Amino acid sequence: MTDALDRPHALLVGSAGGHLAQLMRLSPWWDDVIRTWVTFDKPDATSLLASEAVIWAYHPTTRNIPNLLRNTVLAFRHVRRLRPDVVVSTGAAVAVPFFLVARALRIPTVYVEVFDRIDSPTLTGRLVRPIATRFCVQWPEQQAHYPGSVVIGPLL
Repeated sequence: MTDALDRPHALLVGSAGGHLAQLMRLSPWWDDVIRTWVTFDKPDATSLLASEAVIWAYHPTTRNIPNLLRNTVLAFRHVRRLRPDVVVSTGAAVAVPFFLVARALRIPTVYVEVFDRIDSPTLTGRLVRPIATRFCVQWPEQQAHYPGSVVIGPLL
């Protein structure tokens, strides 16, 4: 095992529920990295992340301008302080402010489009696509909406 100072730090951002479940399925990748989670204080999240470092974001986020602003302040404060090596998200809207701040600080970002949207892009996917360092999809059919994306296969 490497020294904690040599291990990369990932900021894992996702709404509670299915988005968080998909991030959890990436555990073979993040299992040996220092990680901090950003999600909502919901029963599934508090249970799954009981032993993890968590930043509780404000919800709801969809079409809620006050919480978008609160999450932008939260992102600015924590991304600047933590300086993670990468920000990874499966959505939803909570990803947007964290990706914007990471981009401004030149921190790489990886977005994984959700499992269940094959026929059309998600709003979050459309918003973060231009600023994501790497954009991943779970189905080859999703590449029609996101040219240049990487197919990683289904997480669920």
